[in-house]
Amino acid sequence: MRMTDITAPTAAAPKKRYRNLAQGVVESISASIRDGVLKPGEKLPTESVIMEMHGVSRTVVREAISHLQAAGLVETRHGIGTFVLEPPVAPLMISPDTIRTIEDVLAILELRISLETEAAWLAASRRTDEQAREMGEALQRILQGGSVEADVQFHLLIAQATGNRYFVDILTHLGTTIIPRARVNSAQLAHDDPAAYLERVNREHEDIYHAILRRDPEGARAAMRTHLSNSRERLRKAQVESAPR
Repeated sequence: MRMTDITAPTAAAPKKRYRNLAQGVVESISASIRDGVLKPGEKLPTESVIMEMHGVSRTVVREAISHLQAAGLVETRHGIGTFVLEPPVAPLMISPDTIRTIEDVLAILELRISLETEAAWLAASRRTDEQAREMGEALQRILQGGSVEADVQFHLLIAQATGNRYFVDILTHLGTTIIPRARVNSAQLAHDDPAAYLERVNREHEDIYHAILRRDPEGARAAMRTHLSNSRERLRKAQVESAPR
């Protein structure tokens, strides 16, 4: 494979603008995987080559690789390199496009409670130090600005730490629909103070992270269940408050 194959744009194509440098690298490599330029089992170019291709720093490349790992597109084998993974055997039947109402988001939360409580248990049992570090970084981004993107990344990193790619496949497929406030403003609908709302959500994320950090599977499972159950109750409250009188 020629190293230029994964990123070479056509001369006429306008340059797309991304929210950050890492996103541009992620989109480029993801497109190469989707288009079959990079095939399952193939090794990605080295960090140095990707840096040169995109004109970015090593930190940006590592962040991009982390996103690709969390999405289940690649896996890194320490001391060997990063390799493209096989795509899921079949597409999931849940379509994010059909999740439109508060009732739909509540249904997804019920699914997540059963799925992610076990993912947290496994993550606390199996996570690596590097995965714990990445979770901590995502948590800091959540605490600094309540970013939905960082929230999604935090949950995807937990799924990745299970070592079971199907947890990652499901959450990646759902995308930002796994975060209720990405679809509905629960705090506003329930006439809640946004600062107090975010403080509670942030504290719940911290509890999950610290349980995983100390390798406490039962604590991680309980913290995740508390977080998702509280999210469900906050949304139910918002639904009641916003209902016509």
